[in-house]
This record gives sequence, structure tokens and C-alpha cells, in this order.
Amino acid sequence: MIDLGISKIALIGAVALIVIGPEKLPRLARTVGTLLGKAQRYVADVKQEVNRSMELDELKKMKDSVEGAAREVEQSIQTNASDFEKSWSDATGMASGDELPGMVSFPEYKHPKKKWRLKQGATPRWYKARSGVRTSAQSGAARVARFRPQPGRHA
Repeated sequence: MIDLGISKIALIGAVALIVIGPEKLPRLARTVGTLLGKAQRYVADVKQEVNRSMELDELKKMKDSVEGAAREVEQSIQTNASDFEKSWSDATGMASGDELPGMVSFPEYKHPKKKWRLKQGATPRWYKARSGVRTSAQSGAARVARFRPQPGRHA
């Protein structure tokens, strides 16, 4: 890098004062300062982008290695499972769907398919209202507010 000491900066400032003049020097200094600031921000942004791309590449490599390891584990499990099933069927002398001797097999659970919702919904609302069947649940606070006597009303 360029080594700028205080003596070199003072020399550059003196030459600029003579060449440019005292009227235009502050405006030129502001412009140079803004351009240097923009250049620094641009360099910082480029550095950040390069760092992000490097981290993204590292993450992709790590992801690929983890996926490869997962595939290897899955394949080893599948081969072990098939070997186990084969050895189990050889040892027991049965196919995979057969039952063990002495075991009682129960039928699969079947829901009775009662139509209680349909039965409740088939009753007309006017009949429920007349017989006093509640059609919707109401909280205790709502019930108290509903049946609270209103001021100014007489029963």
C-alpha cells in the first residue's frame, strides 16, 4: 500500500492549495471524501458478497456429504433388513404373511358406524325449542348475562 505520513499529506495539501486555489479547495476536498467513502463501501460490499458465496459453497459441500452419508445408511439398513427377513423366514419356515403357531388371530377393528349425528340433526329445530333441548352450548357468564334482569324493564 501507499505509505502516507503527515509530512507527505501536508506537502500534497500545500501543492493542492497553490494549484487549485483557496476558493475551490473545500468543494474538491468534499468531493474527494465522498468518492473515497463510496469506494470503501463498494469494496466492503464486494468482500461481503465473496464471503457469502464462499460460505454458500461450503454449505453445499456439507449438504452433499450429509446426503451421501444418509443414502449409505439407508442402503445398509435396507440390506440388513432384507437379510434379517430372509434369515427369519428360514428359521421359522414361514412366509412373511403366515401366522406363528399357537397364536390366535383377531379380526381387524371395525367401527360400528352409528349415525348419532344424523339422528340428532334429523330432529327439527322447532321441536327441540318446544321440548327444551339445547341446540348450542353457552358459557356460564353468557348465561348469567342473558338471564340478568335489565334495568327499567318490568316482568
